[in-house]
Amino acid sequence: MSLFVPILKKNGLLKRVHVTVCNVGSRKIDQNDDYSTQGWDLFSPNLSIYGFDVDADACDLANADLEERQVEWTEKHFPIALGKAAEERTLYVTKAPMCSSLYPPNEPYLARIAGLIEAVSLDFSFEIDTITLDQFCQEEHINEIDFLQIDVQGADLDVLEGAINILNRGTLAIQVEVEFSQLYVGQPLFADVDSFLRKNNFTLFDVIQSYRPRVRSPICSESRGGQLLWGEAFYLRDLICDDISEQDKSPDNLLKLACIADILGFPDYGLEVLEYLTLQYGTNPNYNCADSIIECLTNFPDLVERGLSSLPIVQSVRQFATKDFGF
Repeated sequence: MSLFVPILKKNGLLKRVHVTVCNVGSRKIDQNDDYSTQGWDLFSPNLSIYGFDVDADACDLANADLEERQVEWTEKHFPIALGKAAEERTLYVTKAPMCSSLYPPNEPYLARIAGLIEAVSLDFSFEIDTITLDQFCQEEHINEIDFLQIDVQGADLDVLEGAINILNRGTLAIQVEVEFSQLYVGQPLFADVDSFLRKNNFTLFDVIQSYRPRVRSPICSESRGGQLLWGEAFYLRDLICDDISEQDKSPDNLLKLACIADILGFPDYGLEVLEYLTLQYGTNPNYNCADSIIECLTNFPDLVERGLSSLPIVQSVRQFATKDFGF
């Protein structure tokens, strides 16, 4: 749940902010897969979402649902397979379609892990054409993607490698599924994805981890859920670093980065960026976030009891505050 983005919107600081989101592997399994349940609709109507899934039926369902709901933002799902190049690839369709991949399932290994072979075993395969995200963006005249989410069952690095141009245009955050063991034959693992993203100036913030026990064992540890197999990794830009160009750390990028960090569950980093933005550009009312920072902190009774004026972040931005907070 966002802590300060609703306050920024109420105070009129999001009027000039337009956020573009790209979701590769956008099949909606349940309500939590809809971006409106995650707080992204706070940017509406200045929000564009592009979804991709090789399952045309899933895209049709998503688009029909959006039309029926008459959402206030722009969102469209495309039955397009994204990869590292424009080429012909084999799509390996599994018993559970959501587990299908451009890499064949590693069935001998999966059979040793509880609860996986039933979903990830191969059903059939066929040839498809892939394009890159860079090619799609060029053809659709999309100049930037602020947040990129990828979940394509082992082919996530392929998508990233095919998106290098759009990433370097200022993508601010990435959520990507990573595997720690080869659930699919020949797939890149977490170390490969992490190395690629670190080389492109992204910083790892968190990994939501998934564990599975061995199918043959009748016992399992009370403190460990089995082997770490995959996870959701969150990478963000660090625009406050000295080696970041002034163009990349523009006030608009800083404001968007802070908001995205908040929505992804990193409000501490978001507030640090808002403080930096205010100190650097606070004389411009479009980027003066002092009131919003202080208002957000007033929602924490323990901080109010301690005295907000004693907090370093409040002391640094209070010179830009326009409201009377009683100190």
